[in-house]
Amino acid sequence: MSLSKLDAIIAGVVASNKIPGVVVAVSDRKGLIYEGAAGVRALGKPEPMTTDSLFWIASMTKAITSTAALQCVERGQLSLDAPAADFLPALGDVKVLDGFDGDGKPRLRAPKRLVTLRHLLSHTAGFGYAFGSPEIKRYAEIMQLPDFTEGARAGLNTPLLFDPGERWEYGINIDYAGLMIEAATGLSLGEYFAEHITGPLGMTSTSFRPSAALRAKRAGIHARGTDGSLSTKIVHLPEDPEVEMGGSGLFGTPSDYLRFTRMILNGGEIAGRRYLSPASIALMSTDQIGGMACCAFETAMPEWVNSVPAIPGMPMHWGLGFSINGVAFPGGRAANSLSWAGIANTYYWIDPSNGISVAVGTQILPFFDAHVIEMLGAIEATIYAERG
Repeated sequence: MSLSKLDAIIAGVVASNKIPGVVVAVSDRKGLIYEGAAGVRALGKPEPMTTDSLFWIASMTKAITSTAALQCVERGQLSLDAPAADFLPALGDVKVLDGFDGDGKPRLRAPKRLVTLRHLLSHTAGFGYAFGSPEIKRYAEIMQLPDFTEGARAGLNTPLLFDPGERWEYGINIDYAGLMIEAATGLSLGEYFAEHITGPLGMTSTSFRPSAALRAKRAGIHARGTDGSLSTKIVHLPEDPEVEMGGSGLFGTPSDYLRFTRMILNGGEIAGRRYLSPASIALMSTDQIGGMACCAFETAMPEWVNSVPAIPGMPMHWGLGFSINGVAFPGGRAANSLSWAGIANTYYWIDPSNGISVAVGTQILPFFDAHVIEMLGAIEATIYAERG
């Protein structure tokens, strides 16, 4: 399979000034079959975008943290269905936000049931994000909580939006799963990853705390204006975060990320080392939310995310760490492929049926940028057309 046509796609998007720079990597079960870059790392600077450029991959962190959590479950260090507070007592104190009183103060009540790790990994615990929930946004403003990008423990002190298990809501759930891993293992999340996932997989560019050499290759973050123009954007991403956020804290490269997805493509085992059992891979890869509405949401902070609409005729599900498309994308990935993204418009998907995985890196806010989505569609169509 030749994927040289991807070169023209990404070069064209850059030449039309729609995107400053982009990296695309494609892998089959054996290894990389395409890697390309176009444009510059940052507007107004001469450094070209290269395939080893470093991206804030943000919520692409979630799948790796979910893998780590299931490894701990397999070893008996964590449980999917026991109260999460058995392992992380702070989760025994969370309350449900029941509106605001006449003075504008939050009304809180005890949840009807306790949060579990399964709730956290499936985004059914009740936690939200300020950018996707007006209620959490208001609460964070009243309580003067740090932004989720700051790596501060206090930023996780938000209430639940509903009783655990009642619906799907995208939120800080997997940050708490990361704290559970740390409590269970006595390691920081980064140390755990290095020992059990990123280190053995050879993901040398993936880190919560990238070295100076890696930071020198970091792509700049840009903001899309309402007129479609791009400008540089300052996002406070600390080099030494208080908490290594399991939901959003990693930096990495697309090809590095495909080392992880290749392990998933190979059923949890690669190069003679097993990372997850077939049973855990099945849990991650099959619907865990029982038909709840999933994956679309309205923005509460347009500077951070655009609203993400439901795709007509495309049922979406959630496993333990991934979204799952219920039917095939026309001309693209097969049904039951796994995917997610990062808020600065990084994306990936894993297509076990076709043995293909793809990662795309840009650094543009708000999320779900129309030009990036258009480019993704062209990339996907080309990959599957070339497969014949």
